Amino acid sequence: MEQEEYTREEINWSYVEFVDNQDVLDLIEKKPGGIIALLDEACMFPKSTHETFAQKMYQTYKAHKRFSKPKLARTDFTINHYAGDVTYQADQFLDKNKDYVVAEHQALLNASKCTFVANLFPPLPEESSKQSKFSSIGTRFKQQLQALMETLSTTEPHYIRCVKPNTVLKPGIFENFNVLNQLRCGGVLEAIRISCAGYPTKRTFDEYLDRFGMLAPEVLDGQDEKTACVAICDRMGLKGYQIGKTKVFLRAGQMAELDARRTEVLANAARRIQRKIRTYLTRKEFITLKGATILMQKLWRAQLARKLYEYMRKEAASIRVQKHARAHAARKSYTNLQASAITIQTGLRVMAARDEYRHRRRNKAATIVQTEWRRFYALSAYKQQQKATLTLQCLWRARVARRELRKLRMAARETGALKEAKDKLEKRVEELTWRLEFEKHLRIDLEEAKGQEITKLQNALQEMQGQLDEAHAAIIHEKEAARIAIEQAPPVIKEVLVVDNSKVEELTLQNEELEGEIKELKMRFEEFEEKYSKVENESKARLKEAEESQQKVSELQETIERLEMNLSNLESENQVLRQQALVASTNDELSEEMEVLKTKIRDLESENELLHSQKVVVQQTSSPEPAQMQPKSLENGFHVEEEHHESTVAEHQMAKEREPFIPILTKQKSLIDRQQENHDALIKCLMEDKRFDKNRPVAACIVHRALLQWRSFEAEKTNIFDRIIHTIRSSIESQASINDLAYWLSITCTLLYLLQNTIKASNAPSAASQRYRNSPKTLFGRMAQGFRSSSMATGISSGYSGMEGKPMARSRIEAKYPALLFKQHLTACIEKIYGMIRDSLKKEIGPSLNLCIQAPRTTRVRAIRGSSRSIHSTIVAKQQASSIHWQSIVNNLEHTLSILSENRVPSTITRKIYGQVFSFINVQLFNSLLLRRECCSFSNGEYVKAGLQELEHWCTKTTDEFAGSSWNELQHIRQAVGFLVLHQKPHKSLDEITNELCPMLSIPQIYRIGTMFWDDKYGTQGLSSEVISKMRALMAEDSISMPNNSFLLDVDSSIPFSMEELSRSFLDISISGVDPPLLLRQRSDFHFLLQPTD
Repeated sequence: MEQEEYTREEINWSYVEFVDNQDVLDLIEKKPGGIIALLDEACMFPKSTHETFAQKMYQTYKAHKRFSKPKLARTDFTINHYAGDVTYQADQFLDKNKDYVVAEHQALLNASKCTFVANLFPPLPEESSKQSKFSSIGTRFKQQLQALMETLSTTEPHYIRCVKPNTVLKPGIFENFNVLNQLRCGGVLEAIRISCAGYPTKRTFDEYLDRFGMLAPEVLDGQDEKTACVAICDRMGLKGYQIGKTKVFLRAGQMAELDARRTEVLANAARRIQRKIRTYLTRKEFITLKGATILMQKLWRAQLARKLYEYMRKEAASIRVQKHARAHAARKSYTNLQASAITIQTGLRVMAARDEYRHRRRNKAATIVQTEWRRFYALSAYKQQQKATLTLQCLWRARVARRELRKLRMAARETGALKEAKDKLEKRVEELTWRLEFEKHLRIDLEEAKGQEITKLQNALQEMQGQLDEAHAAIIHEKEAARIAIEQAPPVIKEVLVVDNSKVEELTLQNEELEGEIKELKMRFEEFEEKYSKVENESKARLKEAEESQQKVSELQETIERLEMNLSNLESENQVLRQQALVASTNDELSEEMEVLKTKIRDLESENELLHSQKVVVQQTSSPEPAQMQPKSLENGFHVEEEHHESTVAEHQMAKEREPFIPILTKQKSLIDRQQENHDALIKCLMEDKRFDKNRPVAACIVHRALLQWRSFEAEKTNIFDRIIHTIRSSIESQASINDLAYWLSITCTLLYLLQNTIKASNAPSAASQRYRNSPKTLFGRMAQGFRSSSMATGISSGYSGMEGKPMARSRIEAKYPALLFKQHLTACIEKIYGMIRDSLKKEIGPSLNLCIQAPRTTRVRAIRGSSRSIHSTIVAKQQASSIHWQSIVNNLEHTLSILSENRVPSTITRKIYGQVFSFINVQLFNSLLLRRECCSFSNGEYVKAGLQELEHWCTKTTDEFAGSSWNELQHIRQAVGFLVLHQKPHKSLDEITNELCPMLSIPQIYRIGTMFWDDKYGTQGLSSEVISKMRALMAEDSISMPNNSFLLDVDSSIPFSMEELSRSFLDISISGVDPPLLLRQRSDFHFLLQPTD
């Protein structure tokens, strides 16, 4: 049929030879001479057996080329099938072929009410039911085969061949010969050969263009179907196809290639559609989830609000109950106090009122006297001034008049008008004189009238005040009379209509019941108050006992501390006195020392009186029990046991000499208590004052300046250093945040820098030996030496700046052993805080670092070749996925850097911290790369490289002041990632890899990365076999010389800086100009902080 179609379509083809199986089919089923026909015929005869059936077949088919009889066989026969010879045994053939069901039985069983039985025997077709001849199994099988062939001829079937991989029916076993034999016997190989020899795939032009027109849509317009099909095949690069009249004939595999291209186009379109649909569905789901989340949050917050309201209501109720109970107790005590206070106030107010009345009476009398005197004095002065003024005016006017008169006389000598002018002038003078007298009398009358008028007005005012008082009294009297009248008036009786007396009685009963309940509640409340008062009294008594016991414990602790301090001071005093006793050798020197001692005693007594006059409070606690002197080793390195033994011996020798100096020791104890208060204030300032002034910590500068002022660095023994170190250690152990640790790191670094620039090391052992050699033995020598060196040995000046008169100097100080030990402790604190900050930063970036070594699965999707949009989307997805975990690491680094900068941590320490953190990142990423094969891929290398670029950008932005050489710490992982993303690995030699690409990596590390590498993006090969063999040889040689050589890196947890580097990182820090806190400004002993320093 295929070849007929080729001829019909007029294509170039050659005839294909194939094996025809028709003669075998005719041997088995052809009528009337087929094997099935002979079997049916034998079954129709009752006397037939399988032997007669076999003999009949031998006779009928003895000349057939496909039929043969096996030797020495009576009933067996062999048929030469396409797959091979098959031998059949004719035994039981007749019985099996006769296995049929009677039609009546089948109809009966089909009529059964049981559906299962009825389905087992379906009704026979009408033709078979009408047919009365015999129907065997073979005949029915042949009919079924014919029906199947008719069905297949009307459809386009596709066959699925099932192949058994093995004969033992077990998984994981594949027998090649058996499978090949099944394929050959089933005709699969022959069908493939025929199909490959011809054109297995053929489509009409319409179907072909319908299916593959999308591969070249531009050829569909303006061309006929045949030309368009040829253009599509040429466009796809197909070879050997044929174009018929109405169909396109394709070789084997070409249809699959076209389908693959078509699937690729459809897949791109489907992905685009899916992306839009998924975006819509995801957004819809997100909006639904958002609404549900908001609703749940609203309900949950409402539930929380209700619980909070219930809790607050209960709390308010309990507070109200407590308030009323406390108010009752307070009201009761207040009532008693008020009664007593009123009685006392009444007496005091009576006395105060009497004194006030007496004082006001005297003031009023004095005021009246002063008023009269001032009025009389002012009036007299006014009258005298008025009299003098009038006299002066009269004299001046008279003088002026005389001048005028003289002039008139001289002018009117020759005329007769002189007399007339004279008369006028005389009249004018008389008139002026009269007017002057009249004005004088008028003013006197006006003043008298004014005084009388004032007197009248005062009298009228007094009368009106009296009338007002009488009116007020009358109003009060009327109100009282009205009240009395209202009380004495008979009650007004109103008529009230009583509608229902039963209601009144019920209300009366309910009222009585409520009153009874109120009484019971009052009784219960009184009982509750009694119980509450009892419990409160008991709790107060227990609280008082606890406070007393706590106070006793604190007093005992203070007593023990004070005794220990006194013991150390006495030991230091004894030691100094023993040093001075060796110096005193002659009696003359002893007498001189006695005189000096007496002068010192007088000076100290005068200073003591001065201190008492200044009201300096000195708290001194005395122990109720005698303290036992126990040998102990102080933290600054001094042992007390031997000194105490020597001091005890000296005290037994000089018991009589010590009695006159008890007041001196008492004074020394008061100074030591004051020193302790100053130490406490300085420690409190160190704990609470966290300010920075000009990039320097204020607390460190104040502490260093105080230690310089007190000369603590020159003291043989002092406890201020131990307290400072204990404060710093307890603070860094209790604080877990990086902010607090950074502050204490800045404080300790500044203190160490100032201490290193202030002191110079001394030979402590030689000084100690000299101290023991020069110890005086006499009491007066020890006392004199103690007063001369009290500022250094006993530590009086270290807490009492009033005894210190020398200003601070910039020259270096010869340090004693406590100062040197303080320097070592500061160094240890710096190293400890540095390690805590570094480990905290490592712990924060650790979880993100574990996620940064392997790219997420979404970023490792292989891009489809030829689709630029999908490649671009893949790149964007990679960048977004890589920026999640790497950005968290960068944020942690930036946050820590901001904290260190705010607390003014030295840049050297900051660089070392980030150097070790970057080294930790390098070790973690590189070791994970060596231990996990899924990390050694091309896409994962690109992912890690993008993250490293984030770190490089951060280092560039941070500058070398803080980042330093941190970027160079990532050389191992940078070179390993560069090797992973290299495209020309097979062309690189071993020298190029070790010297140019990966100079920091060892041969085992390069070998492991090269062997574990796999390209999941482009499918390229790794290192060449020649390079790998060379590396194996080198590794074998190295394993002989270094058998325990490991290719993994180790984390460096050492302290990577020295104190000299730390000192060089500081600029010249000046401790002057620092504003002390209010706590120290209020104390007179710290006024030296307000003075400028050189």
